[in-house]
Amino acid sequence: MIKLAITGGIGSGKSHVARQMTELLGIPVYDSDSNAKRLNEESPEIRRGLIEMVGADVYDVQGRLNRQKLASFLFASEENVRRINALIHPVVKEDFLRWAAGQTAPVVAIETALLAESGIDKIVDKIIRVDAPLETRISRAMQRDSVAREKVLERMAHQQEYP
Repeated sequence: MIKLAITGGIGSGKSHVARQMTELLGIPVYDSDSNAKRLNEESPEIRRGLIEMVGADVYDVQGRLNRQKLASFLFASEENVRRINALIHPVVKEDFLRWAAGQTAPVVAIETALLAESGIDKIVDKIIRVDAPLETRISRAMQRDSVAREKVLERMAHQQEYP
């Protein structure tokens, strides 16, 4: 089985390329963002780690992740970003490998913005880098996420782009 990574910065068009690969070529694509969100709530390992780092109130009484509390912790320091990434990325990577092992297609892909940080670049056969002009990316992200330009720029500053 061939494993591809679809990567690029915020608003670059990764999701569009991933959809096209699935719709036109029949390639199953693992969406690392949505699966990371799922795993943040379902993984006992992530849950324990986040409670230890951020506090018990990082989850509400229904067990849902308090994303605002996590974001406040995460963006408070580069060390916090590193610690959170070190907790979440290995779990997502293992989940992708389990998912890929269960696929029957000869080619699978993972859509991820955080290629090098997550170690995904070490477990795929080929990398597809998607890009767009900076202003296009900013505009897309602002519209998609209903956030101000400054928030998009802040997020971009925390992403290491794959060359």
